[in-house]
Parts: sequence; structure tokens; C-alpha cells
Amino acid sequence: MAQRTVLFVLFDGVQSLDVTGPLEVFAGAEQHTPGTYRIRTASLDGGPVRTSSGLTLVPDEALTAAADPHTLLVPGGEGTRHPDPRLVDWLGARGPRVPRLVSVCTGAVLLAAAHLLDGRRATTHWAYCDRLARDHPAVVVDPEPIFVRDGHVATSAGVTSGIDLALALVEEDLDRDVALAVARHLVVFLRRPGNQAQFSAQLAAQTAQRAPLREVQRWITEHPAGDLTVEALAARARLSPRHFARAFREETGMTPGRYVDRVRLEHARRLLEDTPDNIEEVARASGYGTPEAMRRAFVKALGTAPAEYRRRFRPATAH
Repeated sequence: MAQRTVLFVLFDGVQSLDVTGPLEVFAGAEQHTPGTYRIRTASLDGGPVRTSSGLTLVPDEALTAAADPHTLLVPGGEGTRHPDPRLVDWLGARGPRVPRLVSVCTGAVLLAAAHLLDGRRATTHWAYCDRLARDHPAVVVDPEPIFVRDGHVATSAGVTSGIDLALALVEEDLDRDVALAVARHLVVFLRRPGNQAQFSAQLAAQTAQRAPLREVQRWITEHPAGDLTVEALAARARLSPRHFARAFREETGMTPGRYVDRVRLEHARRLLEDTPDNIEEVARASGYGTPEAMRRAFVKALGTAPAEYRRRFRPATAH
């Protein structure tokens, strides 16, 4: 197996975890299976860079002296807000030549500035998706997934999602056992599919200001198989259904139905990942009632059926 060079681009204002998270994944894979990866870091002039948190990183070389890698990884951070034009030009010249182009978080902004995402589907940190779409209309921005693959280009969402993407790339390059070994060593889960939403329902929605609505949010999370109709939830909040639906949306940013859908999907995913329960039991415990109803929800939200989701994203040792 040919050794793959992974080159990390460094610049002032880079987010340190955007670099070190994926780097530790590839380094772990190299330690597990020696000779698979050669990891390099480079800045424009080869000099040290200061991360957004104040950490100083010393690169291996200058970008201008770096040989074309197999994988070029562009992290994000505050430094992407006003990037050095020389960096954008370098990416525009080198990006098309590499077999695999990867960004973490707002590194997608740099790729877009270099026109490397034109006509491609991409994602970035949820807080910057609107900006990316506005400033680069040629990019098809998808704010939902934690990472997106479009041909040889892969983009990921905020910060730690770079670890998920790197694990997926290791699994692609080597095999699932190596990726699982690295994930276990880093004490992370090799479970999050690329099309998993960046937010859980609880994070995607705002916390309601009024105590009765917060109590309803907690109740939904703890009782996904309960009666979660608007009428039942409104009664729990001691509001009329119409008033409840309007207030819930105003204070959380999503409708009660959308919130319930997300909670049930997350609950079902966790059961599929963590328990041996059969599909019918998972559907019932998650509030879907029937396996077919759960299948439709999974296909719509994740693009895969529950059984396939379990096969792909539950660790082999759990079977």
C-alpha cells in the first residue's frame, strides 16, 4: 500500500482543534499501521503561526516548498475572515492537483474563495453557512450535515466534526477496524455519519424562556414514545393548542412537530447504535409505532434505512 501524504495548511488565526483533531486521527492510523500516512504541516513562509486561542504552531515547511500531497487539509478559524491573498492564490493553484481536498469548519471559506467549491455541495460551521452561501453563490451550501463528500472534495462542519471526517477517510483508505482502533484510542465514537445533523434537537432549538415550555421540552426528550401531539403538549403547558404552538415556535425557533421529529430520530439512532433491540422494539420505544414509519423518517432525514444505519454505524464489537 502506497504511503499517503497529508498536508495541513497553517495560518495565523487558525483554530487549533481544526488542525490537531484530524492530525491525531491520521497520526493514530499511522501508528496502528506504519507506512500508511506521512503527515506534514506548512505555512505560507514556513514560519510559526499563532492560533485563535494563542497557541503557537511550528510548521514543517513553507507551502511554496511543499510537494503535492495526497490529501490537502485546510482548517478554519478567525484567520479565514480576512485571509492572506497569497494563501487563496496558492490554494487555487494547488487544490485542483491533489487527489483529495478537505476542509474543516470555516476552511470551506478559503476553498470557496479559491473557487474550489464552485458547483459543489459543501458545508461549514452552522454559524457561517449563510455567509458562505451569500458570498459564494456558486457553492451549494448544505447547513445540515456534519460533513459532505462531493467528488474528491470533502468539507466538514464546526471543529470536532473534522475528527469525524478524518475517521471516515481513514476507514476509506484502510479499513473499518483501523478507524475503530483510532476512535477508541481517542475516546470518540466512530458512529456519526456524514449526513447526521450538526445539531441535536436540544441544541438546534433555543431553550424556551417560560418554565412551562422548558418543562415541555424536557418531557419530550424523556418520553419520546408518549403522546406528543400538540394538544397533549399544550395541556401539559396549560395553554390552548393554538397559543402553545405559536409560543413554542417563537421561543424555540421550531414548531412542536419538528422538535418531536428530531427528538424521536435521535432516540432511535441511539438505540440502534447502543442496544441489541430489534427494529420493531426501537420503533415502538422511539414513538414511531411501526417499523415502516421509522423507516420513512430515517430515509427522509438520513438517506438510509434503520437496518442499514445500524449496520454501518454500530461498532462491530457490539453486534
